[in-house]
Amino acid sequence: MDFTVALTKRTRKRKLTSGAVVLQDRYVLNYRDPKSGQRRQVFFERKKEAEARQRELQHQVAENAYVDPKAVPTVGEAVDHWIADKSDKVKASTLTGYKIVCHCITGPLLEGTARERCEFTATGKKPQGAKFVPLLGHVKLTELTTAAIRAWHRTLVEQCGNYTANRAKAHLKSILALAEEDFGVRAPSMPTGLARARHKPRKAILSSADIAKLITAAKTDDQAGIYYAFPFLTGTRPSEQLGLLWDDVDFDANVIRIRRVQERDGSFTEMTKTEAGTREIPMGTTLREMLMAWRIRCPRKGKELHRVFPGPGRLQPWPRPRIGGGGPLLYQNFRKRYWAPAFEQLGLPYVTPHSARHSFISTLQAQGIEIGLVANIAGHANPTVTLGHYTQAVRGGSVAVEALERAYAGA
Repeated sequence: MDFTVALTKRTRKRKLTSGAVVLQDRYVLNYRDPKSGQRRQVFFERKKEAEARQRELQHQVAENAYVDPKAVPTVGEAVDHWIADKSDKVKASTLTGYKIVCHCITGPLLEGTARERCEFTATGKKPQGAKFVPLLGHVKLTELTTAAIRAWHRTLVEQCGNYTANRAKAHLKSILALAEEDFGVRAPSMPTGLARARHKPRKAILSSADIAKLITAAKTDDQAGIYYAFPFLTGTRPSEQLGLLWDDVDFDANVIRIRRVQERDGSFTEMTKTEAGTREIPMGTTLREMLMAWRIRCPRKGKELHRVFPGPGRLQPWPRPRIGGGGPLLYQNFRKRYWAPAFEQLGLPYVTPHSARHSFISTLQAQGIEIGLVANIAGHANPTVTLGHYTQAVRGGSVAVEALERAYAGA
């Protein structure tokens, strides 16, 4: 494509308030926008700056990387575009969390305590004498630099702490990547060597021997066993387990389909935490046998099977059956009625329901299952999440040394 950028010099007269007349030189780039065909004029005070922009424009057109300056979105507009893209891919509460973090990208940020910022976010009322720090919302993507991101991150660390700053940086990286794809604006490099969040201790998980003991006990526990064994055998999140319906359990295909989650109030959200969370989990022999046995005893909704993990209903004097069963089992009741008693009765160290997910993922990794398959079963879009946040050692160092010896002996 024939593309030319003409550089001309213009001298204009300016009359000062004192009455004196001075001459002012300006350098002008004249070109036709290669995408819209409109004439463009860009003014510079220095010839050096005009020549640098002239070379940049010629290089962009040659590399097919030209972007119309008037069509370049701001960081705030890129954030809105990212949020809109996520709106039908994650559940509502997750999207709300994204929006809160993104406010730390666009700003303005209220100077003050975390409590004051929370109250301002909830009520919209500015505290008396409030001061606000501008962030990146107004910055054009083409003007965003690595240095600007570093300065923004430093401001967040000072105002909100390392954790919030690093979480916002991770969101910004994803936002810029989407903008690069959809708007054709090349994203700046993310700064390195930034302050890290304080080390977060790994979630406590059970040893393989302890899990085996728990599963063995669950097989003989007709009323509660399936409740506390299930997450160790599937790696589901608690909200996914409590939102499971019998229609999602396919004994013919031998899979469990994760399609929804249960919220804290017991209601259903007909989507998972993220798009990748919608998945199929294969059933092992142990889980299949336990579910088939539980299907016979499971409380019904009326006369029909509905929830796999329902509330048990209210006890009546013997021999009358429970009434009101088959409805939602709230998370706090699940922990109090089914989860915690199992660990107390078996004398096992207490871990949270979500730690069963950690155990499941770590055990699959320890057994040599490739990380891509583990990520699919766990519902992670990116295997690096599986590696970085969920995988923990479940065997001793001697196992690794023995494996190394076998590898070298084979070589």
